Amino acid sequence: MNAKQRTIKREISISGIGLHTGKSVTLTIKPAPENHWFKFRRVDLEDQPVVAVDADNVTDTSRGTTISENGASVSTIEHLMAALVGLEIDNVIIDIDGPEVPILDGSSAVFVEKLLEAGFAEQEADRDFYEIKENIHYVEPERKVEIVAMPLDGYRLTCMIDFNSPVLGSQHASISKIDEFKKDISSSRTFCFLHELEALVKNNLIKGGDLSNAIVIVDKEVSKDELDKLQMLFNKEVTVADEGILDNIQLRYQNEPARHKLLDMIGDLALVGRPLKGHIMAARPGHAANVAFAKRVKNQIKRDKNKKKINTYDIHAKPVYDTVQIMNILPHRQPFLMVDKILELSETHVVGLKNVTMNEDLFMGHFPGAPVFPGVLQIEAMAQTGGILVLNTVPDPENWLTLFLKIENARFKNQVHPGDTLIFSCELLEPIRRGIARMKGVGMVGEKIVSEAELMAQIVKVK
Repeated sequence: MNAKQRTIKREISISGIGLHTGKSVTLTIKPAPENHWFKFRRVDLEDQPVVAVDADNVTDTSRGTTISENGASVSTIEHLMAALVGLEIDNVIIDIDGPEVPILDGSSAVFVEKLLEAGFAEQEADRDFYEIKENIHYVEPERKVEIVAMPLDGYRLTCMIDFNSPVLGSQHASISKIDEFKKDISSSRTFCFLHELEALVKNNLIKGGDLSNAIVIVDKEVSKDELDKLQMLFNKEVTVADEGILDNIQLRYQNEPARHKLLDMIGDLALVGRPLKGHIMAARPGHAANVAFAKRVKNQIKRDKNKKKINTYDIHAKPVYDTVQIMNILPHRQPFLMVDKILELSETHVVGLKNVTMNEDLFMGHFPGAPVFPGVLQIEAMAQTGGILVLNTVPDPENWLTLFLKIENARFKNQVHPGDTLIFSCELLEPIRRGIARMKGVGMVGEKIVSEAELMAQIVKVK
């Protein structure tokens, strides 16, 4: 896998028909700077709105992946995205003059060919891989869909499909490293069943379909009248081949449908917004499941960032304030002083520490057989930590009190037990005005978030 980010050396243009809209469209893929990732620009619309390839921008997954942002949409993006990921390209801007990426031959092959013609330009920045550190699961029991990502120093994908079809049967496809994509996966075409084809036509979809850009699976007896209708519709003579597909194209691989599902998965996972390292295994995936899984990976990335931020604190380093110094600032005393140390303090954030011990009086009555540190006292400890931040704005904090006006969005995610070390981080959400502060507080034990809340407090002078 490439260590450095890269874009393309020169811009390239590709024209074709949108599968569902039937509209002619031209897209031009252009070089982009470091840390840009993939973005579409609708050059046919006023102000040329930009649509970022991001899981949070997905608005439809019914017959492909559609993203929307800034009042604009782009659909059927997955085959182009798979080509970019499969060739380890990190940064491009895609100008497009219509609402749908052209279907071409139903695979990524043409995109790959054109991108290879453009060549690649290595950039200075390192690739921003997200490495799967622990298993990430996604399951849809009713549809028997399951996707799991596991740690691996590389990018390996395994896909299984099973449509309960005597024609397709159960099929598998896999790649052990991403540079196998070009040779083994990129030319695998999309597929559908004959009954789906009929329904799509009735619903005024696949206006750009012409039987040359999809494998049509025939899983039922087809009369001559039905074949005649298809021939009139697509202006092409068709029969049913021995393999159980319309005899309009030849399979490129015996397991081409499974390979195409793997292609779709690679393309949809571009919605995470950065290259991945891990082994991803999927059973019966589809666009909706792929997008849901991409969102789950994105959420894990956000959680990992929060963990990283908290874990940088050295609880054994000399504190900014010890317990005696804290008592010179806060009016609280044992047993209600809930902060033992202040580890960090700036104009906008504070980090405090509380050691939870079995000797605390509260455990005499709060689940003594299964002691759990109460959530309400976690919020109190968080509030006292935030109070240090607010009182730091006055020269004589001993003459002021911190009164809390509001607590919102409080959540308790994991239990806290005797022996745990609680670390609270409070950060201002906006500048302090008239002695009123709004803060976001997060409580951690090790790498786990145990509680979080938004707090509003005001300092008042002691009369």
